[in-house]
Amino acid sequence: MDLREHIRGIPDFPKPGILFYDISTLLRHGPAWRAAMARLAAIVRPHRPDLLAGIESRGFLVAAPLALELGLGFIMLRKPNKLPGLTIGLNYALEYGTDRIEMQADAVQKGQRVVLLDDLLATGGTMAAGINLLRQAGAVVPAAASLIELTFLGGRSRLDVPFEALIAYES
Repeated sequence: MDLREHIRGIPDFPKPGILFYDISTLLRHGPAWRAAMARLAAIVRPHRPDLLAGIESRGFLVAAPLALELGLGFIMLRKPNKLPGLTIGLNYALEYGTDRIEMQADAVQKGQRVVLLDDLLATGGTMAAGINLLRQAGAVVPAAASLIELTFLGGRSRLDVPFEALIAYES
């Protein structure tokens, strides 16, 4: 099954000049979504994770069902002040400004293997920050993955772990 057929391009969203790759069309097509999860499972399983982590918010849509498929736990990396209890966070640079990502302080035990997932890898800043935050919490991050990679933005080069995507767009 060609998963590209189930990804819709929305021009000029969220602003003019941006082509948004919409995964909602993939999510609502049961056989395509099942195929995507099976292919991601095949990518992630060899890294022997104890947990999967997803980046807010579309990364949750990828990591949570994949964790269920693999019989693993799932943890959330979120925007500031969205998680209850004690949290740890990391500020990181964006092209214009900064952002912050947080997780619950007790979400990971020291030495646990955590694979990080998101729906899309663009410039790599958020995924790199997620990897660093997981390490700050004591996790070992053996790999990261996503449904889509925008290769022309070079995000993979910002990651210091193996990375795979199911679909790559060159432009």
